[in-house]
Amino acid sequence: MNITRYDEQESVKDAIDKNEPLMAVISFDSKEAYVSHLDVGVEHHILLRKVGYTGTEIDRFFRIIFDKDGADWTFICPQDYKNIPYKDRRIKAFYRDGISAISEFLSEMGYLCDIKIPKRYKRHFDMMLEDE
Repeated sequence: MNITRYDEQESVKDAIDKNEPLMAVISFDSKEAYVSHLDVGVEHHILLRKVGYTGTEIDRFFRIIFDKDGADWTFICPQDYKNIPYKDRRIKAFYRDGISAISEFLSEMGYLCDIKIPKRYKRHFDMMLEDE
């Protein structure tokens, strides 16, 4: 995975050293990721624009905010994810792929922490569990 650190005002290294929150976008194919201090990235689509993408490309990336205590995953599965027509299968594939990509990213960044799905994003996740 190619990880690009976007440093502007607050650096990623300083955030790591001070255990301040970072944000990252990780491509669905796990080939690339972009990380910045939370105060620099502000929101995931803004971070993507700062590194050369359009705001509409947000649905090609897993999105997290993290520190040494854990990673919060913005769990929003795009309707066209892998062109899987069935919602339950699509969400399951998104979950499996996301856990794998996010874990790889966090490990490469030196973070061995839990991945959490905040309550406001659990709707799709809970729907997946109900179908089993």
